[in-house]
Amino acid sequence: MDLNTAGQAPPAPQTRFSADGLWWWDGAEWKPAVSPDRLWRWNGHDWEPAPGSGTKGSGIGLAIGLTVAMFVGVLVVVAIITAVIVLTLGDQIANVYSNVFGALNSP
Repeated sequence: MDLNTAGQAPPAPQTRFSADGLWWWDGAEWKPAVSPDRLWRWNGHDWEPAPGSGTKGSGIGLAIGLTVAMFVGVLVVVAIITAVIVLTLGDQIANVYSNVFGALNSP
């Protein structure tokens, strides 16, 4: 009995993939390495989520969320700028409007 192999499992067979990575050789035939929906990939032992498959988070959802957040952020900034202008220049704006209304109402 060889001491190096005692109690050890035999080595797993090498999995061979096609050049494009879409197929794997099981020793008898080529089998698909990617699920039909492209969400899973065979790694040689188990099926795992395919890179970029959206199983861990959707890029589209993230893009929509960022777009909405940016839009809300712009609205907040515009509201703050408008409030600052009205608060700091309120008297001058009121003066301009009163002069315009006075000029329009004069004979």
